[in-house]
Amino acid sequence: MKLNPKDIQKAMQRFGIQQKEIPAIRVLIELQDKQLIFENPKVAKVNMMGDDVFQISGDFREEEKDTKPEIKEEDIKTVMEQTNVDKETVIKAIEKSKGDLAQAIISLQDQ
Repeated sequence: MKLNPKDIQKAMQRFGIQQKEIPAIRVLIELQDKQLIFENPKVAKVNMMGDDVFQISGDFREEEKDTKPEIKEEDIKTVMEQTNVDKETVIKAIEKSKGDLAQAIISLQDQ
């Protein structure tokens, strides 16, 4: 059975469903530990009785997320001042604590 696209559109309108194509060039979905990246996806925005739903289709790839925290120079100085520890050790402690300066200081003071 072949469905006519115009008939499908009419049926959707009767049920209060509106669909609009989105001219996306890339879609990125961030998960806890990885990213899903869709290049040149087909994206549709579907409004069903006031609620927007996005439908994404196409080929995608998975990439692991970089979990290293961004370490600012002022953060390094702060931890160094609090612990009297060298810069290299402080950087390792901040990385190990995933950017939590208080945890880095506590771990260095416990040594």
